[in-house]
Parts: sequence; structure tokens; C-alpha cells
Amino acid sequence: MKKVLIVDDSETIRHQVKRTLDQAGWMTLEATDGVDGLAQAELHPDIAIALLDVNMPRLNGLDMLAQLRENPKIAAIPVLMLTTEAEPALTERAKKLGAKGWIVKPVTPQLLVSAVAKLAR
Repeated sequence: MKKVLIVDDSETIRHQVKRTLDQAGWMTLEATDGVDGLAQAELHPDIAIALLDVNMPRLNGLDMLAQLRENPKIAAIPVLMLTTEAEPALTERAKKLGAKGWIVKPVTPQLLVSAVAKLAR
């Protein structure tokens, strides 16, 4: 079963995303911020895709993405940004860091499942 890492400081969002992806047949892992997200990625280097929020305490999603890309063990994990942010400068930075996509919350379950299926490795 393919694993999806959900990194978001909102418990509500994590649960909604988890429920949607679990129902679609994915195995989900959760992290509350970028620090936890990197730890989860190192524990599970076979993650099929990581969904990152931008605004989080300790380590935000863009900084987590940058650190992910610097670690050869986990650099190949595809990343989808899932955030309330829609600022062009942020989306541009995410693209430069290798994010595969950017979805602005709230997201419909159908869009979420299709994006994850399309972008996961």
C-alpha cells in the first residue's frame, strides 16, 4: 500500500485529508510541522508523496521542502503543497524547490485524490 505523508499544523485538516485518502486506499502518515515531517520522511523513505502546508510552526512547508531536497535518502519524495496561501512568490519558490503541485485549501476530496494519484511515485 502506498504511503502519503500529511504535514499540517491543523489537526482538522490532517483528519479531513487522512479520511479522504484512507477511503481512496492510501496509507497515511501525519506530522504537525516540518520538523516532524522530515523525521517521518526519514523513517519512511518509501513515501509515495508528501502533502505540505506552508504556514506551520518550527519549520514551514517551504523550508521543509528545501531540507527534503538536500537529503539524498529522501530527496526523491514528490511533494504537493496543500495550503491556504496563493501568493505567486511562494508558489514560485515551491516550484524552484521541486514541488510537483500547489493546491489552495479548501480542496474537494475528488481533486485531492486525483492530484495525489497523479503525482505520487
